[in-house]
Amino acid sequence: MNDVKKAVMTNWRWVMCAMLFFATTVNYMDRQVLSLTFKEFIQPEFHWTDADYGKITGVFSIAYAIFCLFAGKFIDWMGTKKGYLIAIIVWSLGAVLHAGCGWVTENIVGVADKAALLEATGALASSISMVSVWLFLACRLILGLGEAGNFPAAIKVTAEYFPKKDRAFATALFNAGASVGALAAPATIPLLAKNLGWEWAFIIIGALGFLWAGIWIFVYDKPEESAHVNEAELEYIHQDETADAQSQETASLKEKSEKQMSFGEAFKHKQTWSFAFGKFMTDGVWWFFLFWAPAYFQDQFGIKASDPQGIALIFTLYAIVTVVSLFGGYLPKIFVEKKGMEPYAGRMRAMLIFAFFPIFALFAQPLGGIYGPWAVAIIIGIVGAAHQSWSANIFSTTGDMFPKSAVATITGIGAMAGGIGSYLINRGSGVLFTYAEGQGDLFTFAGFSGKPAAYMIVFCICAVAYLIGWSVMKALVPKYEPVVVK
Repeated sequence: MNDVKKAVMTNWRWVMCAMLFFATTVNYMDRQVLSLTFKEFIQPEFHWTDADYGKITGVFSIAYAIFCLFAGKFIDWMGTKKGYLIAIIVWSLGAVLHAGCGWVTENIVGVADKAALLEATGALASSISMVSVWLFLACRLILGLGEAGNFPAAIKVTAEYFPKKDRAFATALFNAGASVGALAAPATIPLLAKNLGWEWAFIIIGALGFLWAGIWIFVYDKPEESAHVNEAELEYIHQDETADAQSQETASLKEKSEKQMSFGEAFKHKQTWSFAFGKFMTDGVWWFFLFWAPAYFQDQFGIKASDPQGIALIFTLYAIVTVVSLFGGYLPKIFVEKKGMEPYAGRMRAMLIFAFFPIFALFAQPLGGIYGPWAVAIIIGIVGAAHQSWSANIFSTTGDMFPKSAVATITGIGAMAGGIGSYLINRGSGVLFTYAEGQGDLFTFAGFSGKPAAYMIVFCICAVAYLIGWSVMKALVPKYEPVVVK
């Protein structure tokens, strides 16, 4: 009877993957509420410029980057179950608090209601803008504090529940939650904002995180302690350790690998710098499109996020991302199982392929002028799918080369680097767009003038970011070289 039980493997690891998927979906929906309500609802009410919005998204990114540095260490210290739970409760609270920014602004500046905010001019409008920006920044900081824990915790769960050969695919599956969240957001958030008020969009979407937290308490345990994981599945999960333990030397290294890695030691390894640089160069591309795509369609084509066409454009964009990016996690599996490549080598080859697709961003602005917004949506969708495929694999390189006890710490360092890159592109874009709009036809680039020229500049940066990132990563770590905690 025991032999039969062992032979029939349970599949609880996929339940864990589903939980990571839903957490990441909620994570990205919470981020996108602001971008989908900014241009149509929030900007008129609070008299923001693009520079104001860029400041908010940029500061969120840099704060997120700083929090990520410590979030991974926090997850490793607190443990996956408690750490993930605290993270999602904090970010859900931050999301819901956005809804109170209007009411607090009214009381601070001394106006009666929302209508008075909209009608304000001159010095009063400037005061409303300044106060509201600071309030939104405070809420974004709380949101970023909690969200910084999502990917370190999720990657740690993946390392706990999946063998190396399956991690990129599992990461691609849960990371598709980012695409699904971005996909669900335009279909729900603008309609909530239009029919109930933008405040309710923050409240309803933010409440989803509390629901996830309630489920997580009951479903997660380490695989060795879970009542839902039998011996056969546990053996499958730990197949890498079983193979490594065949040699006494490797068994000794494994014993050392269970030790915690300090920040000081983490930064001594070229593998850490490789992962961090790859994240620095590429995370900002995804965040730029996440934060600015709805504003872009309104600026360039006059299509609001709550318009049927606006909803369809953003939905189509992220539908492409969601469907195509699933293949990204499976590609290195083909290289490993069919071509016989070592996992890290297969992952790097897949990432090189994905790095070429963002070059299509160079054609978004020119083709948009010829064929309209749908051409741009399709191109951004292709770039986004390439990013998510790249992201699934770059995350998995940490599990390839670092011991499980250090995975969340290294992931946090990489996320910090990605946040810094995102700050630079989002803060810079906001300033650039405001400046270009003010200069009008005097500001030109690649045959465009005014704000379209500014968008073209940012698209060019996005186009080459991945190839630069891959080249430096390959130079730093040309072949598989595991790290051992001393």
